[in-house]
Amino acid sequence: MKRRTALLTLIALIVLFAGPSCVTVRTAGSSGTAKAVFPGAEWDRIWAPRQAGWSNEGLAAVIEHVKTLPTTGLVIVAGGRVLLDYGDVVELSYLASVRKSVLAMLYGQYVASGKIRLDKTLAEIGIADHGGLTSQELEATVADLLAARSGVYHPASNAGDNLADAPPRGSQKPGEYFLYSNWDFNALGTIFEKETGRNIYDALETDLARPVGMQDFKREAQRKSGDLAKSVHPAYHIWLSTRDMARLGCLMLRKGNWAGKQIVPREWIERITAPVTRLPDMNPPFMREGRVGYGYLWWVFDGPWAQDPYEGAFTGMGAGGQYITVLPKLDLVVAHKTNLARTQNKSVSGRQYFELLDKLVAARLAR
Repeated sequence: MKRRTALLTLIALIVLFAGPSCVTVRTAGSSGTAKAVFPGAEWDRIWAPRQAGWSNEGLAAVIEHVKTLPTTGLVIVAGGRVLLDYGDVVELSYLASVRKSVLAMLYGQYVASGKIRLDKTLAEIGIADHGGLTSQELEATVADLLAARSGVYHPASNAGDNLADAPPRGSQKPGEYFLYSNWDFNALGTIFEKETGRNIYDALETDLARPVGMQDFKREAQRKSGDLAKSVHPAYHIWLSTRDMARLGCLMLRKGNWAGKQIVPREWIERITAPVTRLPDMNPPFMREGRVGYGYLWWVFDGPWAQDPYEGAFTGMGAGGQYITVLPKLDLVVAHKTNLARTQNKSVSGRQYFELLDKLVAARLAR
């Protein structure tokens, strides 16, 4: 009994002197005023999941499922507090294509200020590449590239896209045809730096990492790469920890607001997570059998998969098993990481990840 009392006293002292681990603010919504919770210097936790509306047995099933996967980091945040975590959530590793969703967030304030114009064409910006771009390709706008609808099928400096399935070059006008192309995404990095006059990684640090209180961010860990003999536009790869990915997910969930301060314009968050390309219009055709369409650099749950509890849900997805997913109906954020350097290149596929989400959703108690 004495040992238990001493332990409880020690825990109380740690909480007292550690300071607040979360920030609660009132936010206006369609149903009036509600409380929104944000992590402080540290994350607060949900210590009694059932009281918060989650099945203990269901969450245990989630963890058992994760153990069968090469997952290296998982953070699940419900209502702004950590519901579950697993693995090494502080390790910095490669985000793969989730970098594109992060870039979409960075664009927000510069679009709002007018520094970046969505209707500006590649010709107006002065975007070029090896061998030149055609007059039709140069008519593609920033908005076309954000939606992966540029109609530019020039080789990209890095792999990991669907350019191998592109229609003949010059066959599609800008804005008319969706194709997931790293040329579009890498050119958007060049456009960001040309139009804002800022390095992407400097902006990442000042515009996102610091405002949301990332615990593990390292500016020196960020670096571009790619075969510049194929394209002059490098890939702007990003290294973050799983728990810092979850902070970005919380920022998206709260429509760009962080503890009362608007970090990314609300209207921009709503725009980039609204479907531009619906499931029936995805290319190549096999992508129409999935769960997601596409917005502006974010994948958006669509069709039969856009219903409660996935209504309004969206996700960033990166090769190997990198995901930031937001389910607004459940006030839920999921950050998932597979560090391929530690898993002998074993990855978590989109199908496996969505199965994990389904198990998590099933753990939510009926209200």
